[in-house]
Amino acid sequence: MYKGDDSASVIETSGARPVDGVPALNDGGAVCGDALEQAWLRVKRRLRVELGEDVFTSWFGRLELDGLSAGVARLSVPTRFLKSWIESHYADRVLAHFKAECPDVARVAFGVRGAAARDASLATRVADAGPRSAVPAAPVRDHAGAAAADAAPRPRAGAGDADLSGNPLDVRLTFDSFAVGRSNALAHAAAERIARHEGGTPLYNPLYLHAGVGLGKTHLMQAVAHEAQKRGKRVIYLTADRFMYGFVAALKAQTALAFKEKLRGIDLLVIDDVQFLQGKSIQQEFGHTINALIDAGRQIVVAADRPPSELEALDERVRSRLAGGLVVEMSPLDDELRSKILAARIAAVKSVHPSFEVPPPVVAYVARSITTNGRDLDGAVNRLLAHATLTGSALTMETAEAAIRDLVRTREPKRVKIEDIQKLVASRYNVSRADILSERRTAAVVKPRQIAMYLSKVLTLRSLPEIGRRFGGRDHTTVLHAVRKIEKTIGEDNALNEEIELLKRMLQE
Repeated sequence: MYKGDDSASVIETSGARPVDGVPALNDGGAVCGDALEQAWLRVKRRLRVELGEDVFTSWFGRLELDGLSAGVARLSVPTRFLKSWIESHYADRVLAHFKAECPDVARVAFGVRGAAARDASLATRVADAGPRSAVPAAPVRDHAGAAAADAAPRPRAGAGDADLSGNPLDVRLTFDSFAVGRSNALAHAAAERIARHEGGTPLYNPLYLHAGVGLGKTHLMQAVAHEAQKRGKRVIYLTADRFMYGFVAALKAQTALAFKEKLRGIDLLVIDDVQFLQGKSIQQEFGHTINALIDAGRQIVVAADRPPSELEALDERVRSRLAGGLVVEMSPLDDELRSKILAARIAAVKSVHPSFEVPPPVVAYVARSITTNGRDLDGAVNRLLAHATLTGSALTMETAEAAIRDLVRTREPKRVKIEDIQKLVASRYNVSRADILSERRTAAVVKPRQIAMYLSKVLTLRSLPEIGRRFGGRDHTTVLHAVRKIEKTIGEDNALNEEIELLKRMLQE
């Protein structure tokens, strides 16, 4: 692998290599030409199949194809951190898939969108400023709170502190503004007690909150950080993305020791979206940090979208440490809590737009119709405000229905867990779950094991390697064989097809 400058790096290999478990989508190897965009779509599909939905979305969701010139496929991402991470961990895979789909491609070049313009602008400012420009400007921060990874051309020696400045806190996300209901009362109580705890042994360490998107875990995490800071505690609030960027930047700048010392010298560490932690060395550092803080009697608060046991991509020792504290699930919002959140959002908007009036029947309709999460409720209020201010007419049930139509979704199916699949299949075929996970190869065990693997693939977003690990540490090719075997069999055996459809309904109800 060869890395060029910060704006683009080129990766080249002598030839394409097959990737296990990914079917050839264009085995004919036709020259892509005008079909380059279609080839790129197939490359992304290969990556999604191989790596799984979670990893693909985290690292490749914002990767775009800019074009093909002289055998070089130019790809771009919005930040230097993403560029560095993909180059270090996935460049060979991207090239292998690209060459399989489009033989014209000999190399892939990764760049940062807008990097050339930024660097030129920076050079102009430095030239204009003269010798006094040696003091760097503060990094730009986006709305979500992460310091922009591409704000500086390259991590600098001695920048260890800047690399762990933490994500800025939103002043609106406090305990006072958090709406409490049955679904989040325990999480709120635990978070508030931790934030206001003075001295002594930490109460629950670590506190681990998990919930789906938009159910308030980030609000609670920031509220903990706000309250602890008000009480004079040394607090760092980080997203997993920011933690990874800080660690990689510290390694590049040779300030890893300063990075570790600063993390271990705080009173409270708040980590959000821990499910996105990737990379063996980063996970090891995260595990060492957790152990050091807990052993020193410092508090840790962690949030993710699922419980520790389901973070298959995370090191087992880290999962065990996270599960050793207080694990609290924040459930979907109930009717009463949705109404309370809506009332608070409407009151906040009304303080800025006094003429904004939402009749009680409309509030009740919106709370009843939008059952997904708090962010969709925010979107509903914004749509109602836009209608009221742009048309100048009063809000009615009819106009409200039209305004929020795109937010009203059918209820999402139940999220199926691999453990539930294994238990149901084992019970159905009169074997134990331990048999399914074992090395036994008798017909009475092999068939239910293959059915469980097939259901795990079609009913969950887990990748083949992840499924294999959950079935006794098997290789992903074993899972792929089982999936193909069951797919072929159900096409020929109506009885088995009906049996598997019944299992699907039982798992999803």
